[in-house]
Amino acid sequence: MDRIAPFTALRAFEAAARHLSFAAAAEELNVTPAALSFQIRSLEEHLGAPVFHRRNRAVDLTEIGATLYPEVAEGLGTLSRAWSAVRRRITASSLTITAGPAFTAKWLAPRLFTFAQANPDLELRFAATLRLLDFTRDEIDVAIRFGTDDTAGQFNEVIVREWVTPMMHPNLAHAIETPEDLLTLPFIHDSSLDFLPNWDGWATWFDAMDMKFAIKQGPRFSQADHATDLALSGGGVLLGRASITERSLKEGLLVAPFAQSLRVPASYRLACPLGLETTSAVKCLRDWISDELESFDQLSATRDFLN
Repeated sequence: MDRIAPFTALRAFEAAARHLSFAAAAEELNVTPAALSFQIRSLEEHLGAPVFHRRNRAVDLTEIGATLYPEVAEGLGTLSRAWSAVRRRITASSLTITAGPAFTAKWLAPRLFTFAQANPDLELRFAATLRLLDFTRDEIDVAIRFGTDDTAGQFNEVIVREWVTPMMHPNLAHAIETPEDLLTLPFIHDSSLDFLPNWDGWATWFDAMDMKFAIKQGPRFSQADHATDLALSGGGVLLGRASITERSLKEGLLVAPFAQSLRVPASYRLACPLGLETTSAVKCLRDWISDELESFDQLSATRDFLN
């Protein structure tokens, strides 16, 4: 069986091939250029072929080196990511969470002080983005994702079943007695759910109410929290998402005049690498989210769902 070169030699080769400089690679690895050259020679002896063309002030990969480099880089990257993932499980001194910007701004961030107070030794880190981050590559522990499907090979737990209903500033609500009265107000359009099949925002709600109206034009937002902010300022009526507006409804900053609501065919899920869900940090987060969602469940119980 072929002997693989020592790990130190492979690491030296990867750094030198990436920089195309022995000096830069030596500086990155905190070794002397002579020590790095020794490791490269060791790799070439194990391989039985040169991997670099040595020039006066630079180096180039040979054909063999260019073939070897991407595989070595991928292998070392896999080892590094696996090591980081295991270390995160062992130390459990920090918790990195990713969620969408709207959910982070309107639900997660305003409540997190209670979780931080209950877990003072746990460092919290956040990545508010709609981009699906990779748990290992991006060093993410927990993802709160909104969508329709579970992701295979991960722990998935539904935490919020989303629904919508018309909402507005209290100053506008006093003149609204019937659903037809909504047509007297400017419409705010939230496009954050447009990716869902058979979903057309206001038209979907009016259809469920068996009301056929030409939907009015109005400002359209790709982010639910931006649409909510306009409604909070009195700018019109919004088909608001309960997860984003729950706190504003509870505090009376927004009013939902009708019990009729629509369940959205998507949910928020808490996801993490398999096995991480039972670690103390993630278990604490899951328990805290469950407790915080009791008020959301109480609000949902007051609704008359049309679907």
